Amino acid sequence: MTLKVMEADQGEWAVLQVSGEMDLVTSPAVRQHVHDAVADGRRSVVLDLSGVRFCDSSGVGVLIAARRLMRSCQGRLRLILPARGAEDGSHVNRVLAALGVRRLFEVYPDVTAAVDETASPLSA
Repeated sequence: MTLKVMEADQGEWAVLQVSGEMDLVTSPAVRQHVHDAVADGRRSVVLDLSGVRFCDSSGVGVLIAARRLMRSCQGRLRLILPARGAEDGSHVNRVLAALGVRRLFEVYPDVTAAVDETASPLSA
């Protein structure tokens, strides 16, 4: 399966909707989209991973690198993961938790919550 990234703007937030599989071959596309958003002057990025069906260690590495990039430019990165994780067909939440890196990310259940300055992230 391939990876698809669709971009949309929600106010000051650049929302990157990712679907498919994040693996060694496809993950660099996600990294490039985040870099492009920063190059365009965006400092608030949401990665909507609710459509990601598979994520291996290279995908996790891209997420950690995106977090590092956003922090280095005083930006913000938020992830959208389905509230029920693997039950919703996405195992990204479980992979992040298993690797002990889930707590590094601000995770929200949907785009509306992710771009809402008053919403609290889901607990790890």
